[in-house]
Amino acid sequence: MVSTDGEGPASLAAVGVDDSVSAQLAEQVDGAPADLTEALMGLAKETKARGWWQAYGDVIPEGFDVYIGLKEAASQLSWYEQELVPGILQTGDYARTLIDADNPGMDQEEMSRRVQVRMARQPLIRRNTAPLELHVTLNESILRRPVGGARVMAGQLDQLVQDSELPNVSLRVIPFSAGVHPGVMSGPFVILRFPVNGDGRESEPATVYKDGFTGALYLDKPPEVERYAQAFGRIRDACLDEDASRSLIQQAAEELRK
Repeated sequence: MVSTDGEGPASLAAVGVDDSVSAQLAEQVDGAPADLTEALMGLAKETKARGWWQAYGDVIPEGFDVYIGLKEAASQLSWYEQELVPGILQTGDYARTLIDADNPGMDQEEMSRRVQVRMARQPLIRRNTAPLELHVTLNESILRRPVGGARVMAGQLDQLVQDSELPNVSLRVIPFSAGVHPGVMSGPFVILRFPVNGDGRESEPATVYKDGFTGALYLDKPPEVERYAQAFGRIRDACLDEDASRSLIQQAAEELRK
């Protein structure tokens, strides 16, 4: 199933994976490197804390709970999206529209729980202590696709403008006029980076997450991460700056209200 997230700190222990799920981790994370799976299973032994997402285990796709846990533990996300607003920035109405489109016939109670799961991740960028550092690049097409109709989409764009004004959030748009850029070839991806230890080294290796139609891919080999990091840098080079991006988002919202 394709994620409709558009898909998340002090240390990786914040993942909150406990003994009840440790035995299933290796099977849950399709495509995860062996050392990443081992690290996550180690976390299961080190902490008894349960992440908030485990209360919604019945509505979270298998394996996706690990990705949510990684986002909870990350200190920085570099996120490129082609088609949809990233889940961490979605409004409830926008999220509901996407979930409904991906799950026709779902009853309203389950729908509401899935929306709650998505909304529960948003405080990561607004918490008082160590808010998540978020670098987002969006294709202009995301602004122009009226998901949920004009009213819902205008509200979503307003939310993007508000989020873009947070000091820990950088949101930039790749205009249609940029033409071909590295993101066209790479597809959507997220680079997760984790807090540094006292010696200045990252507590866990940076990891690239790519969502697919039938499963997720996790990459943490340094050459792989570096290739995506370079691609992200070149994608940002093709973007408008933050002020111009904000103005374009505001313009798109105004056009929807006409």
